[in-house]
Amino acid sequence: MDRDILYSIGDLAQKTGLTVKTIRFYSDRGIVAPTGRNPAGHRLYDVAALARLEFVRTLRGLGLNLATIGKVMDGESSLAEVAAAHAEALAAQINVLQLRHAVLTMAARHGVTPEEMELMSRLARLSEDERRRLVGDSLGSVFKELDADPHFAGISRSMTPELPDSPDTVQIQAWVELAEILQDSDFRASLRRMVQDHAAERASSPTAGPSRDLVAAVCAQAHPAQAGGVAPQSPQADAVVAEMTAHYARLVGHAANVDDNDLLQRLLARLERANDPRRQRYMQLLCLVNSWSAPEEASPALDWSVQALRARIPA
Repeated sequence: MDRDILYSIGDLAQKTGLTVKTIRFYSDRGIVAPTGRNPAGHRLYDVAALARLEFVRTLRGLGLNLATIGKVMDGESSLAEVAAAHAEALAAQINVLQLRHAVLTMAARHGVTPEEMELMSRLARLSEDERRRLVGDSLGSVFKELDADPHFAGISRSMTPELPDSPDTVQIQAWVELAEILQDSDFRASLRRMVQDHAAERASSPTAGPSRDLVAAVCAQAHPAQAGGVAPQSPQADAVVAEMTAHYARLVGHAANVDDNDLLQRLLARLERANDPRRQRYMQLLCLVNSWSAPEEASPALDWSVQALRARIPA
């Protein structure tokens, strides 16, 4: 019967794929003890020793050291306890490797300077508290004096990145780029101006209750014409311009009049500020970090609207 078979070290090497030297080393360490010896004094092993050796090979393949394996084999530590501890250690190593991979990938993609690479590496290594502080300080400067208003507090929350505990490489790369954008004082000033525009519109609007964001409303009005190939300078665009201008007039409590150059210029300036490619990029990165659906691309409709308004303002 198989349980009565005794194997030489050479037999075990053939069955397990381990080298004779490795098996002899395990045997010398007492991890896989021989069952006996043949008349020539060579070590022999039974089926249980073969199974034990297979188990040792599996644990070594998972990265456990021999001291830990010896404790498991001798019953000093349970396999579940060792597996849990090792899994936790591997998770930490994986996180470090993902951070390194993300930084190196971005460096290779963008051709960064040593100083920029150091900044990316630092941003990638920030703790959760440090990330929250960086984001909180940046968005705090954008929404200052308005964060007591639930409406603007909600907008601030919707713009807050939350990197998960186990982010993938794409999320880490997105976080690093997003953090760099947030540290751009010019971008923060641009966002601050857009927030102030929105606050002024809400304050002057005669409509009670929450109103739709102007940029979202304009994009909804302009998108069908833009997607349908209507030239912004053409007469076919007149009706859309009239609609968006009337909406803006109602929003700011101004008499609706598409010939009012002041109103057209104010709307144009508002949309030009909103049509900042950094804002769109920020929202794209935010969705990647937070695992949200990709945002609708606003730039085409905003580009179309800006061109349409410019075409109707006298030089």
